[in-house]
Amino acid sequence: MTSYPLSAEDREIQQRARGFIDDELIPWEVHAEEHEGQIPEDAKERHHRLAVELGLFAMNMPKELGGGGMTMLQQTLVSEQLGRVTNALGWCVHTPPAWAPAVVTPEQLERWIIPTIRGERHECYAITEEGAGSDVDAISSTVRRDGNEYVLNGVKMHVTSFNSANYCFFQGKIVDGEEPSEHAGEHAMLFVDHDTPGIRVVRVPRYSHTYADQHPVVAFEDVRVPVSNLVGREGDGLAFTYEWFRYERLMIAARCCGAAERLVEEATAFAKERVQFGRPIIENQAIAHMLADSLTELWAARLMTYRLAENIDAGLDVKLQHTQCSMAKLYASEMAGRVADRAVQIFGGRGYMRENVAERFWRELRVDRIWEGTSEIQRNIVADQLAKRGVRGLLG
Repeated sequence: MTSYPLSAEDREIQQRARGFIDDELIPWEVHAEEHEGQIPEDAKERHHRLAVELGLFAMNMPKELGGGGMTMLQQTLVSEQLGRVTNALGWCVHTPPAWAPAVVTPEQLERWIIPTIRGERHECYAITEEGAGSDVDAISSTVRRDGNEYVLNGVKMHVTSFNSANYCFFQGKIVDGEEPSEHAGEHAMLFVDHDTPGIRVVRVPRYSHTYADQHPVVAFEDVRVPVSNLVGREGDGLAFTYEWFRYERLMIAARCCGAAERLVEEATAFAKERVQFGRPIIENQAIAHMLADSLTELWAARLMTYRLAENIDAGLDVKLQHTQCSMAKLYASEMAGRVADRAVQIFGGRGYMRENVAERFWRELRVDRIWEGTSEIQRNIVADQLAKRGVRGLLG
């Protein structure tokens, strides 16, 4: 008996990912914390090689393109295990943009997407700006047609993994060139190689977490790219971003479940061993109740996340996907934050030390209530659809 009915194949994938995390990644957590998120190059190369050999790398991409071809549920199971390790060490299991193969040209597929699936290239997203975070439509970066080229201008913030990527997806609003554009004011997304003239790192802010992947502020100043770098058509850019958001929100929910499981495991083990006033602290009702609440919330978040993934595999309506991915991210990210806070409290003074897993997760999980849409934005999305569809329309 298990808490969720998974197939034998699903269980095998889950265990394969768990073994990789436990045996290869978790042992490097403290080293990474003490070295700005970095681990030795040979260890990093080994992790990449094993991720490929185990069929975890590019798990979300079609098998015919060299990807893992996993179902959404299977990707959720893997992401949950990746969530059990701190310091972004799990990012060695990369998921390229699954939305891309259906919309890119054959040339773009060969130049950017397939090499990314093979691990030879790495992408990042240049979308967020100082005045445009949750409100993506408020971006002020521009895309102007000039003959056979587009000219890009704007300053992007939080360009995650810019330092480890070699190309980005730049999103800007179309403005008139020499000729008026029928799509002026609409969004466009373009492939941009990082060695293109006009790209400049403005600064690299320090963040609460200790990740090797940086999130710099990047300026695009009269950056020229061929018209052939346009993804899809002019005006399509926002749709690609929303599809990426849906996927990332579900995977964040999964990773939060993994983090919460690790925290409950570690905090329970400590509470059974830690003796104060002549008895293990788990025998104190206050401690026991924190653990019980954490496990109960984890179970609820996991059931929500797994079931949503299965529904997506079964062809769930896109608008329902959008709403339910928001619900899953909202609940799981806030659940994980509560679990992390309780774990720090259970560990006491040790829970405030960076060598302690609870302290690292306490810092790292905080951003899951912010990136890919804040908790407040998720609530807005859910409330809007509730008003339009009603309870049964959203939950059946």
